[in-house]
Amino acid sequence: MLGILRVAVGAIALFNIAIGLGFLFNPAGAAANFFLIPDGGQGMATLRADFPGFFITGGTFAMIGALQKDSRALLVPMLLLAIALTGRCVSLVADGMGPDAIPPMVAEAVMISVLAFARQAMGAGK
Repeated sequence: MLGILRVAVGAIALFNIAIGLGFLFNPAGAAANFFLIPDGGQGMATLRADFPGFFITGGTFAMIGALQKDSRALLVPMLLLAIALTGRCVSLVADGMGPDAIPPMVAEAVMISVLAFARQAMGAGK
């Protein structure tokens, strides 16, 4: 079971790293997938800085957790995703539910769940 969870965590890691690299090397294309509109050079710089920072950091720590069986490393992507999911919930309350609101929330919740199961299977706190 732990082996399957480590593979799943590795897949989450690669998925997030790929998204981060997309923002780094093709920020306008990646932004369109996230319903973002860059505003000038500073908007492009923000897309190249903040989004890779989020996704590559989370993905890297997920990969460290998967490869080294380090449950502590999984706390980083879990916290990043939990904060993102919280922000989406606040947005639902503040702005209402749009037609595209639920799929990213489900994706984040699934990733958090897989990471939490893997962390537990690795012996949380080790």
